[in-house]
Amino acid sequence: MNTITIPKKEYQELVEKRIRYDYLRQMMERDLFSPPPEKNRKKIVSAFKVAEKYNQKFLKSLEKGIKRSSYFNS
Repeated sequence: MNTITIPKKEYQELVEKRIRYDYLRQMMERDLFSPPPEKNRKKIVSAFKVAEKYNQKFLKSLEKGIKRSSYFNS
């Protein structure tokens, strides 16, 4: 077996990339396309509003999309 020496900073970057890759791989193994547990569209939109991370344009678009979906009910 050969020994390769790399700088500590480069090693740390490789370790971080490996950790991110493993996390992403684990997430992809889960069922990403399963339906959301909440069906009430008003509760969903209000939860997004409470988070205060989304602008009004996004919230209106979300609400419009949920109304179009046959999965969600009022």
